Amino acid sequence: MKKTFFGAVALVVLTACGGEKASLDYRGLSMDMPFGTFCDSLKNRGFVMDSAKSDTATGKTVVMAKAGEKYRLMLAQQDGKIVALQENYTISTNDSTRRLWQEIRDAKEKEMGWPNCPILKDDHKVAKFEAEGGFITVTLENTYTPTLQVLYQVK
Repeated sequence: MKKTFFGAVALVVLTACGGEKASLDYRGLSMDMPFGTFCDSLKNRGFVMDSAKSDTATGKTVVMAKAGEKYRLMLAQQDGKIVALQENYTISTNDSTRRLWQEIRDAKEKEMGWPNCPILKDDHKVAKFEAEGGFITVTLENTYTPTLQVLYQVK
């Protein structure tokens, strides 16, 4: 009888612990946080909302920037949860974006493993990483102006 009871308790504990969904993290912040809390955490890190570029009418997208950073953040939310976050880098030369793309890609590879790279040309590169809680896509497009983006998408 005791063995059956302890077996049932162990099964309940394993089921409860195994049901947790892994979250995607953005620079140490869990993207499972409520949207407002996540934005407040970014504000505590020095980011400010750009109300001119944010969708203030519906609140579905918010653009944030921080003095001294080479990128702006665009956050998208649905029903109070983060759906996507994108870093848009502002860099003036193609060589700078190529070098930064490689640095970001290498850092993500060490952290998450080998990426799927559907496009690997000199001026157009894409590296897609899959995490337990979502996807991270690093995109370089040096067509008319140097463009580098890192997109975090929650599953």
